[in-house]
Amino acid sequence: MKERVAVPGMRPLLIVWLGQMVSLIGSGITGFALGVWVYQQTGSATQFALIAVSSVLPSVLLSPVAGALVDRWNHRRTMILSSIGAALNASMLASLLAVGWLDIWHIYVVAAIASTLTAFQWPAYIAATTLLVPKQHLGRAGGMLQMGQAIAQLAAPAIGSLLLEFIQLQGVVLFELAAYFFAITALLSVRFPITKPSPSGKTEKSSLLREVAYGWSYLTSQSGLLGLLIFFAASNFLSGIVGILFGPLVLSFSSSVVLGVLLSIAGAGTLIGSVVMSIWGGPQRRMHAVFTAMLLCGVCILVTGSGTYIPMLGAAIFLFFFCSSVLNICTQVIFQKKVEPSVQGRIFALRGTITSASLPFAYLIAGPLADFVFEPLMLPDGPLAETLGQFIGVGRGRGIGLMFMIVGALTIMVTAIAYQYPRLRLVEDELPDAIPDDLAPSLSE
Repeated sequence: MKERVAVPGMRPLLIVWLGQMVSLIGSGITGFALGVWVYQQTGSATQFALIAVSSVLPSVLLSPVAGALVDRWNHRRTMILSSIGAALNASMLASLLAVGWLDIWHIYVVAAIASTLTAFQWPAYIAATTLLVPKQHLGRAGGMLQMGQAIAQLAAPAIGSLLLEFIQLQGVVLFELAAYFFAITALLSVRFPITKPSPSGKTEKSSLLREVAYGWSYLTSQSGLLGLLIFFAASNFLSGIVGILFGPLVLSFSSSVVLGVLLSIAGAGTLIGSVVMSIWGGPQRRMHAVFTAMLLCGVCILVTGSGTYIPMLGAAIFLFFFCSSVLNICTQVIFQKKVEPSVQGRIFALRGTITSASLPFAYLIAGPLADFVFEPLMLPDGPLAETLGQFIGVGRGRGIGLMFMIVGALTIMVTAIAYQYPRLRLVEDELPDAIPDDLAPSLSE
């Protein structure tokens, strides 16, 4: 294999990023269209929700093993094979549609296969990004990755609804296929750096199980990074409660049109935050940004639950998603800088598993708490109607508003407690960078 020295710059990442963004838009459009198709066929919200479960659960369960395999494999080849697998998955869906054999259970299988491939694709993408750009540009690179997700999140429902109307579901799937081929072409046009295993990593190559375990032991040996992971997981859990109940909160006093506008404002907050970070790169002291962003998120959640004034909700939800974007990017960059490149696949997969697993837990407890505890408390004749009801109102949705205020207060409290832990607060100072400033990676053919 020939090797040559990489020229530092953003161009290789730009090419890969463009391909991955188009791929995300394509898969997002198909996911939206399949959800609509299932709901139109069944009229069942449960069947609709099962698509989301099928799209998330395999990735969560497989990520630790997938991360260990990603560290063994060539990152570029892993991404190409994952994209080819996704294209074949979409081709199977298109074939079922063409012969009229598509059934509901096929959708769950297709979604589960796509989720399985994502478990390999995403850790390889993030790990490769660490070496595709110079260390000083990791903040900008993180902003680009977040921006690609935000653009897909904004574009997929709008484009998907139009395509579903004019070219039907089979045309949507063919559009997804074209998006995957674009992503594969982009990957084929860029050389990826070769990741050299660390001495500690070499000792763990005897078995896959030991490699998975090594990812966890590596993380637990770095108390600052472990604290950051726990802090981020707590943020995800609290945000998950807010995310799942925001729709019912708004619909309790307004229309679906207003909800759509507010969700678009939320997407704009994510997108603008990502653009700002991709241009700026973030502050030198990223932990300061992490704590500040989390604190502001707590304030925004508290404000969102306190009233029903739409402009105030719009401002709060925009700032919340802007700050969440900064929080996510700064956290990712800290991990990229402090974790050895040879184990980043495992660490990012483990990080994704832990943080993603907090979301289903949040979803499971949020609904029952709202329906059976907080909503009854804030009814006109409820126990808190004469006290808190005087400040935030009573009736439908005000119990959810009270939940938001409690979650906001908890977010502020968690931030204050986390700040007191010196290993977390000083993680950037106490842990040396795993990537040298003058890194010049060799490129694979």
